[in-house]
Amino acid sequence: MGSAGSAAKVRHPTGALGFDAAFDYHDGPVGEQLAQAAPDGIDVYVDNVGGDHLEGAIDVLREYGRIAWVGGISMYNGDRSPAAPRNLFEIVHKSLRLEGVLVRNHTNLQDELEDFLVPHLRSGRIGTDTTFVQGFDHTVDAFRGMLRGDNLGKTPVRIKD
Repeated sequence: MGSAGSAAKVRHPTGALGFDAAFDYHDGPVGEQLAQAAPDGIDVYVDNVGGDHLEGAIDVLREYGRIAWVGGISMYNGDRSPAAPRNLFEIVHKSLRLEGVLVRNHTNLQDELEDFLVPHLRSGRIGTDTTFVQGFDHTVDAFRGMLRGDNLGKTPVRIKD
């Protein structure tokens, strides 16, 4: 299951990526949409947003659920960190596990990752989502578009034709 910021982006995980469900987080409270998409709850949540997404996931996680917290994009542009999710005690009540994950702490696994992933990338079994922008003079527009969510996946700027 996944969330995205537009109807088109919601179709991508359920269509191209094989997710069972996805929702537009603009359509209502994240926790309510998660609960509707997974009425029996969830066991694992990978969070790159924080804020109301993390709070919603904590509500929907089943007992002994796990959270891998890899980012907090909802907090990146603020002058201060938002208040913690109001339901943090649920981590204790449900015996949840919340762990911060940084790639730099797992560089020892790089070779194993490449041995597994590269053949799948080369065969086309796994793809990458990329929105290319052509021309150095469009760099600022590409960056702004990425911040608005105009892209799908990475947004590299091609300098030459």
